[in-house]
Amino acid sequence: MEPIVSIIILNWNGFQHLNECLTSLKKQTFKNFECIMVDNGSTDGSLDYLEKNHQWLKLIKLEKNIGFSAGNNVGLKNSLGKYIVTLNNDTAVDSNWLRELVKIAEKNPKAGMFASRICSYHDKDTIDSLGMQICLDGMSRGAFRGKKYSMLKHVPFKILLPSACAALYKREMLDQTGFFDESFFAYCEDTDLGLRGIRFGWESVLAKDAIVFHKYSSTAGSFSPFKIYLVERNHFWCSAKNLPLILLILLPLTTLFRYIFQAIILLGGHGSGNEFKQSDARIKCFLAFSKGVFHGIFYSWKKILKRFGYLNAWKIKDAEMTKKIIRHRLSFPKLLDCQEK
Repeated sequence: MEPIVSIIILNWNGFQHLNECLTSLKKQTFKNFECIMVDNGSTDGSLDYLEKNHQWLKLIKLEKNIGFSAGNNVGLKNSLGKYIVTLNNDTAVDSNWLRELVKIAEKNPKAGMFASRICSYHDKDTIDSLGMQICLDGMSRGAFRGKKYSMLKHVPFKILLPSACAALYKREMLDQTGFFDESFFAYCEDTDLGLRGIRFGWESVLAKDAIVFHKYSSTAGSFSPFKIYLVERNHFWCSAKNLPLILLILLPLTTLFRYIFQAIILLGGHGSGNEFKQSDARIKCFLAFSKGVFHGIFYSWKKILKRFGYLNAWKIKDAEMTKKIIRHRLSFPKLLDCQEK
């Protein structure tokens, strides 16, 4: 008998994406799933559309935008599945996507997290992520982003952690680790959960034939000041909760090195710096970045307290955790898009 899968989709003013996303879900060859749509107080007609055209959904209507993390947690509380799947609303999935995810999950009892092959919606051979990689200062990004899938000589099976854009989590793991940290609001929450899962002894693998096409940063935009604030703040919090002690001690140095590298490429207009120089919100972005650094550092003590609360339950200690992070390490040039693809 096929296991029940609960797919949680968060929507906030994503009306333009919903039809394609939900139509692709209805075409799944794996049928034993429920779809929980959590609407974060949309005002763009999303609710009217969903109520009229997709009565098969379990629709949860929230009065305001409580964030990606908290919204997914609401979905989890209303789910029934053995497997919990998070899916962005700005995606379209292959008809065999869910079947492939479940097949890999059923065959790998030691793994608690499963990544999809996420490719660009606009160029279906260009990779968005094959799982996630992490820098030594805790910043993360999709592995192999920008590369052509057809040109890869080796596709990894074991990865560090999945992107919550399209990921499957075992409920058994979530019962131990908890789901997303609601204080993050959005961004880096999947890195935090993934690292937490590793600490609790769970592995993460890639379901390479579970294919998703993603419209990257269509909700917040690549250089949204609010996104920049959240990413910068949350990477400090994620690091405080999960990184090995040696990397925490080195965090001021590794972060400073990234800032210097970041400044060089922004001023030079290389990689993501070119996109930043063309942005109309450069001053707002800088102020948001500064605020994110301040809040990230100033409130890290709260996350360190959470870290102490997990210590006795950790199965993966610092030495092994350090090896895993180095094995899946992301360089700053790759993080900032200024390396040859």
